[in-house]
Amino acid sequence: MKRWTIRLKVTLWFTLFMTLLSVLALGILVYSSEYSALENIKFRITDVVEQVQRDVEWKDNELEIDKDLEGFQDGVYLSLYDSQGVPLYGSVPRLFDNSDVFEHKSLREKKTQNGIFYWYDEKIWVSGYGEIWVRSIAEADQVSAAVGSFLQFAVIVFPFFVLTAALGGYWITRRAFLPVRQITQTAREIGEGDDLSRRIGLGKGKDEIYTLANEFDSMFERIQAAFEREKQFTADASHELRTPVAVILSQCEDALRTECDEPHREALVTIQKQAEKMAGLISQLLTLARAEQSRKKLHLERVNLSELSEIVGEQQQEFAEERGIKIVQEIEPDVTVQGDETMLMRMLINLLENAVKYGKENGHICLSLARENGFAVCRVEDDGIGIEKEHLENVWKRFWQEDASRKVEGAGLGLAMVKWMAEAHGGAVSVTSEKGKGSCFSFTIPLAEEEG
Repeated sequence: MKRWTIRLKVTLWFTLFMTLLSVLALGILVYSSEYSALENIKFRITDVVEQVQRDVEWKDNELEIDKDLEGFQDGVYLSLYDSQGVPLYGSVPRLFDNSDVFEHKSLREKKTQNGIFYWYDEKIWVSGYGEIWVRSIAEADQVSAAVGSFLQFAVIVFPFFVLTAALGGYWITRRAFLPVRQITQTAREIGEGDDLSRRIGLGKGKDEIYTLANEFDSMFERIQAAFEREKQFTADASHELRTPVAVILSQCEDALRTECDEPHREALVTIQKQAEKMAGLISQLLTLARAEQSRKKLHLERVNLSELSEIVGEQQQEFAEERGIKIVQEIEPDVTVQGDETMLMRMLINLLENAVKYGKENGHICLSLARENGFAVCRVEDDGIGIEKEHLENVWKRFWQEDASRKVEGAGLGLAMVKWMAEAHGGAVSVTSEKGKGSCFSFTIPLAEEEG
């Protein structure tokens, strides 16, 4: 199951929060609107009654009502009654039961099957006539209709609001997480590449993301310093060890030229072999350290890799003949690359030496070179001991040797050097192998421009 990204989670939570907040605000708005509308109705039905006293008077032995006084105005029904309840003027809603007794200054509510009604009674005194009951009535359905229309409008608009909130939340989180993407991309490029001097460089900021980026930059500085110290130590140690090892070899050779008994001669031969092995290891360490230091300072030139491969193959044939191995060359002519000739030669030598060491006695090694999809592809295939599948990813690591190959002399640095040199040229390495049947090591390097 695919895990949700933090950006998506934040967007969803923001949308949910905005939706709930909108629902809450809508509920409050509906309630306050309904409450305000009801209060307005109550105010109007009482206000109408107060106007009656100004518009009704007894004149010339009859009750005179001002023409401006209407039986229905502004949603309120108005009616006048004498002290016995006999209608004098006005009208009432058709569905309203007008049988309730009068109560002075009483505001009441009636819920019926026909709706909700509010009415107000007040007894006034008309000079010369006597008591008159004034009743004002309003239907609450007006409020329900208004609220219903508002809710209908809200239901139509609400989905668009949620969509807008989601898009807005996504845009906000995308902008907010943009520095995180930059941090991730730069960290990945540093991890996959070989330039430890790169930095995220978000600049100065006060929020948490900028603080995180600055901490990453500080960490990269410490890592770079540690790697530089390690490379410098390797180079210095290798350089310092060359002289004492050379002295040991020289003394062994001098001692072996003189007459001595057999036990001492065997001891000197053993010392000489181990010193030669150590000298080879020191030489490879120095080459590795120099390659690391010069990775950014490659002496790039046009190199005919076909001719170089043929030369190295012929040179290594002498070494291979000691084990009865024949090197077969399948070289496509005039394959040209832009590279450092010394490093390219070292890559070929290391691959062929590795194939001879772990190849089958009286076997074969195939050295091939061809153009493939804009790259020069060099393969060295042997019919030797092979490598277990679970160990294939380890063959390019420094000092790694499979247990079955420990009996073969070697420091485990040759393939590591091939990998780093290929990557320094913008290429890559790969290996396929089957235990007991042999291995195929290859590297790819971009062709020179006119070659592509």
